[in-house]
Amino acid sequence: MATTHTPEIDLPRTPTAALVTRIKAEYMELPGLQLTPWQAQRLWGLDQIQCNAVLEVLVETSFLRKTKSGAYAIADR
Repeated sequence: MATTHTPEIDLPRTPTAALVTRIKAEYMELPGLQLTPWQAQRLWGLDQIQCNAVLEVLVETSFLRKTKSGAYAIADR
């Protein structure tokens, strides 16, 4: 008897306000912090979808900017 497997669908996730606040606080404590998405995933224990979503929110709100090397740093104010 064959079983069917339904692959998981990767739907975009909206990061929680608590997660956004936590990551903003870390950047504020270390203003020179520049992290690649992979480094951010590891540091904060996030999966790729969560990490990309929170970084996107922080860029869209002009808190972070993406550097030429692909890292995320506090936006120039």
